[in-house]
Amino acid sequence: MVSYFAEDTSFQFKHKRLNNRWLKLVAQSEVRRLGDISIIFCSDNYILDINIKYLNHDYFTDIITFDYCEDDIISGDLFISVDSVRENAAFYGTSFEDELNRVIVHGVLHLIGYDDHSEEDIAQMRAKENYYLSLRERV
Repeated sequence: MVSYFAEDTSFQFKHKRLNNRWLKLVAQSEVRRLGDISIIFCSDNYILDINIKYLNHDYFTDIITFDYCEDDIISGDLFISVDSVRENAAFYGTSFEDELNRVIVHGVLHLIGYDDHSEEDIAQMRAKENYYLSLRERV
């Protein structure tokens, strides 16, 4: 089950049912099942506090993923900075919604086991993001 929350932001996510169907499809395509996923939309300052407190990183980011997966069931918390998503959308010349969907699937791909530390990992992650973003339009 996917749950949605907001912390330190007035942002309201509008497409929950569509998003839930899409994330279920992503999980099934990767031979996984959806467990409990919490998507927490927050501010830059909120995510910075989490980054410092739990990861000892003193910088802003668009997403922090906490993995609680067991076996083939994907579960975790996705903290998403709506501020950073807005900035990235402007920087990359895409819509806020498209960038937000990319960040959400990016977090889910981390829960599935994909990484983005090497150039090869980054290329594979980007290809998976693009593929699943193309499927979102058909859900």
